Amino acid sequence: MIRAKLWFRCAAMHDPVTPVIVKPAVIGWDAKKREVDLTIERAFKGEELVLRMKGWVTVDVKKAIEVIKKYGFIKVLDERDLAVEMETEKDFEALNGELSESFGDQLDLERI
Repeated sequence: MIRAKLWFRCAAMHDPVTPVIVKPAVIGWDAKKREVDLTIERAFKGEELVLRMKGWVTVDVKKAIEVIKKYGFIKVLDERDLAVEMETEKDFEALNGELSESFGDQLDLERI
């Protein structure tokens, strides 16, 4: 198993950035006729976290997900860090090549 960190190009500052989960999303309810004292904490899954980067990074995040899914899986490791998992070195090299071809220097991988 090969793991790599995804580095996007920040749309504002143009430096490499990667999203991390600082605190899980907290979901609650409003009820029309009563008070609901229930909340659920849930961290984003890998693809959800990438989709949240739309507008903050220079690449089309939906296209990035499509390319990555050809070769591996987008995951959140340790409920914090975004990573891509691939089965083989061949997948890693092929994904790196397609990311470079599709996005230039705007999205790249760093082995972890």
